[in-house]
Amino acid sequence: QLQFVESGGGLVQPGGSLRLSCVASGFTLDYYAIGWFRQAPGKEREGVSCSSTSGGGFHFLDSVKGRFTVTRDNAKKTVYLQMNSLKLEDTAVYYCAAAPRTGWQCPDDSDEYDFWGQGTQVTVSS
Repeated sequence: QLQFVESGGGLVQPGGSLRLSCVASGFTLDYYAIGWFRQAPGKEREGVSCSSTSGGGFHFLDSVKGRFTVTRDNAKKTVYLQMNSLKLEDTAVYYCAAAPRTGWQCPDDSDEYDFWGQGTQVTVSS
């Protein structure tokens, strides 16, 4: 069974940090770009960041550049999203997903992603 297990979400004050983890089960990450998406209440899902198979990290949102870092460890089948300087507007359910891509490709269209995790809640509140 192909799936992701996400963890690391929680409640944090503005300016705090969290690290989300996304562990793959049933497949390896070698041939997949791994994207992070989020969905806030009443809003559409949006792409946040992506880790390419070449190891590069990309951010779809300008608002997270300089604050979020996406990395992967293929041996552990894990992709991480380090989130620093969190803001109230970062509150959302965060999902990881896999798209069959190689090299530096990182699609920003969620329809390009085949497998999705169950999501982890991130709440930024004072």
